[in-house]
Amino acid sequence: MRWTRWIGLVIIATALLAGDQIRLKRPDHKYRLTIEVETAQGLRTATGVFAVHPNRSYGGTGSAGTQTRGDALVVDLGNRKTLVVLMAQAGNPLDIDGMNYIAMRAINAATSKRVQFRELKSLDASAPVADELMPVLLAFADIADPSSARAVKPEEFGAAFGAQTRLHSLTIATLPPGWWPIDFGGAFGEPVTRSIEAILPWTSAGASVAQAVKSAGLVLPEGVEPISLFRR
Repeated sequence: MRWTRWIGLVIIATALLAGDQIRLKRPDHKYRLTIEVETAQGLRTATGVFAVHPNRSYGGTGSAGTQTRGDALVVDLGNRKTLVVLMAQAGNPLDIDGMNYIAMRAINAATSKRVQFRELKSLDASAPVADELMPVLLAFADIADPSSARAVKPEEFGAAFGAQTRLHSLTIATLPPGWWPIDFGGAFGEPVTRSIEAILPWTSAGASVAQAVKSAGLVLPEGVEPISLFRR
């Protein structure tokens, strides 16, 4: 019957469209960023999974370019003091795009092999993140008060958080891209970490985020929203 032919065509068209959307939106690769901080109370850690999405649109590279999805890491150091690892690298203005290539650059800095961006999806590797690759770090004297944010370097941890506090390690590890959109764990792939709004409720308010960025003395590139430092 003619109607069965149309149903078949609709099913085929829907499958093709769904497959194309998966191709366009599936991340190229993922990585896990982990920070460990030594304190007087012991080792404090935070870890998060990030997904790197290249622009696969039919229009070419476009204006969006490669983008990283994920949330900033938050480390509770005790005594109401908190460390946040932002989704940007140092600069004036900040380097927002550096998080797209941090895995490749950290691995290349730690080894003699020159890894290419396209190889990361099939690579099982880890490396320390240091020096100019280090994301911007924010110290909060009171995590409930965005205006208490201050940019801090690892060598300043003692002054900011207490004499026995120091950065133990910041490491990155590559992860397979998973089977988007069902990458919810296990063999399907690790999902992007989404936890910052639960930990820092004020990140849902644009004015509070802007206040934290201003108090820390950070300069954003033109057109970049402050929330992109905490969540993308």
